[in-house]
This record gives sequence, structure tokens and C-alpha cells, in this order.
Amino acid sequence: MVKISPSVLISDFLNLAQDIKKLEAAGVDMLHLDVMDGIFVPNISFGVPVIKSIKEHTKLPLDIHLMIDRPHRYVEDFAKYADILGFHYEAGSDNVALLKKIRELGCKSCITIKPCTPAESIFDLLPLCDMVLVMSVEPGFGGQKFMPSALDKLTALKNECNSRGLNIDIEVDGGINKETAPLAVKAGANVLVAGNYIFSAEDMAARVKEIKSL
Repeated sequence: MVKISPSVLISDFLNLAQDIKKLEAAGVDMLHLDVMDGIFVPNISFGVPVIKSIKEHTKLPLDIHLMIDRPHRYVEDFAKYADILGFHYEAGSDNVALLKKIRELGCKSCITIKPCTPAESIFDLLPLCDMVLVMSVEPGFGGQKFMPSALDKLTALKNECNSRGLNIDIEVDGGINKETAPLAVKAGANVLVAGNYIFSAEDMAARVKEIKSL
């Protein structure tokens, strides 16, 4: 079944607890938390104090996406609150060591690739991953248009996981809506990050059910 990991970046931060309760009631599987530092990506979001507060207000797993420069410097801080902890292949850390470290800290490990990075770049890292994330937009801002080139990457990763006998979640983030969600799932994704598409729905539960049925 498809899993839904809505990005809270779209939420009303003055009413974040209420928005999270709405997502829980809608039946989402986890919360996607985009951490941006203004260096690796041209935007700034939030850090450990906000995530700590979120953790105290929900039992949903936290899918933390570090869009930060040299993430190894901060991984121990975020691991205290993460269920899934991911970072970018391109961010300047030792990818092998960091994936191992995340698992040692008790979190599921995830590596993320930007639109410009070939899927093949992370094939050798797959045995160290519990999830991989394909960005279908340039990381940094919500509301962007889905890049079709992500579909080939999803398929390549799915085929590689199958050939190696690996049971890894394949996540896609960016521009997910009623047109692109079915394409992403058909291509190989089983975890969808959706922000605008979930939050804009008059009936969140119906929209979540619709996506999960894909």
C-alpha cells in the first residue's frame, strides 16, 4: 500500500498542533519535516526545537529530511526525534559513514538525490538504506511543478532494489497531485510526500484514501 508523508512546510505554524491533529485524523502514515539551512538550499525552515515540539504532540513517525550542508555535524541532534532520518547525497558528508551512523543512532536511514543526480549514483549505498528519496523538484520551496525525469529514476531504483533483493521504501517529493501521484506509484514509489495536495483538500481523509488506493 502507498504511504503518505505530508510535508508540514505548508502548514500554519501558529496552529501547527491543530494541523497535525487534522493530518492524524485523515490517516496519513508519517510527517515529512523539511529542515533547510539557507546554505545547501536557498531557503530556511526550522530546526531541532520545532521538531522536538512536534514530537511531543504526535505519535506519527517523523520523516526528517535534512536539506543542510555537511549534515554529519548535526545528525545526532536530529536523531533524538527522528524515526526516519535522511540527508542529501550531494551535501558534502561521507555518505557511507553517515548512513551507518544514522542506523547506529536507532533511526531508519534515508539518502536523497536532487533532480540533477542520476539514480545510479546511489546504487552502491542501497544496502545501507531503509528508504531513498527522489526529489521531483529542486529542493528548497514547496508548490513547484513535478519534473517527469524523476519517473525514470524511481523505476531504476525499484529495479535495482529488486535485483539485489532489498526491501527499501522509495519516496518521492515535489509536485505530487492527482495527475502525478499515479505516475510516481506506477514508476516505483511507495511513499509520497504531499504538501499542497493534502492541505488544500476540503476533505483530507478522502484525499488520503484516494492516494493510498493507487
